[in-house]
Amino acid sequence: MAFLHARIHLLFLAGLILLAPAPAAFGQEWENSVGPMVRGSFPDMRPLRVQYAFGWNGFTAATAEIRLTKATDNQLQIEAAGQTVGLAKTLWNFEAKHLGLVDARTLHPIQVRETETVRAKKWTSELNYSSNGVISQRAEQRGESTKSKTREFHFPNIQSLDSALLYLRSKSLENGAVERIVVYPSTAGYLTTMIVLGREKITVASGSYDAIKLDVQLNKIGKKRELLPHKKFKKATVWLSDDPNRLVLRIEAQIFIGAVFAELQSMQLENGKP
Repeated sequence: MAFLHARIHLLFLAGLILLAPAPAAFGQEWENSVGPMVRGSFPDMRPLRVQYAFGWNGFTAATAEIRLTKATDNQLQIEAAGQTVGLAKTLWNFEAKHLGLVDARTLHPIQVRETETVRAKKWTSELNYSSNGVISQRAEQRGESTKSKTREFHFPNIQSLDSALLYLRSKSLENGAVERIVVYPSTAGYLTTMIVLGREKITVASGSYDAIKLDVQLNKIGKKRELLPHKKFKKATVWLSDDPNRLVLRIEAQIFIGAVFAELQSMQLENGKP
């Protein structure tokens, strides 16, 4: 059941930590493929609240709720809470909370704070982003014992999970388009490559939608800036609603235990309309 820890985190950006293997590459070969991260012209997402379910091989193992609001005129706030449910909760009691801040004008990340609890263990994380990189502080608490570690990762315009999704949805996303983003979600950096495969209809728990279908690949960035494959993840597909909301509708990933999914259950705008 340990994979659920990563899947809760996955849901907060709905697909951007779904990993796919690729050949190793080095230095400027891949770094030059990452653009300056200038936001697109697609209209901003409206304040809303969404609920997701996720699990594997058709079995729902966890739920999460995500809320997007405007904290100030200059900052967007993303709050999320997730937990295992049903039999999964009995076998592996896991809870997570997430708070992210993003610059409302540029869609660049500002800060992420998270707590994750599994039985007697608790992890707390704080990530502070700048134009040059990120500083990550993570502590593990078990009883009266606490271990902490600070990491630094330097790369221009690095993204959080929250800002990466907001940046992606701001782009035109024409069929065949390719977007490359360097994301630092917690303790490591990843090069995310997203390819727009096309448009199609999709039905999920919340209804039927016109959707944008994307292929997602994510490679870990090693200590020498090399791109590394992930041994446990094979491939991933993400569907975004092809409408003014551009919500994540569904994620499907093939990993070492089988097919993992995340699916939109419901959505409410802050004005109360669905």
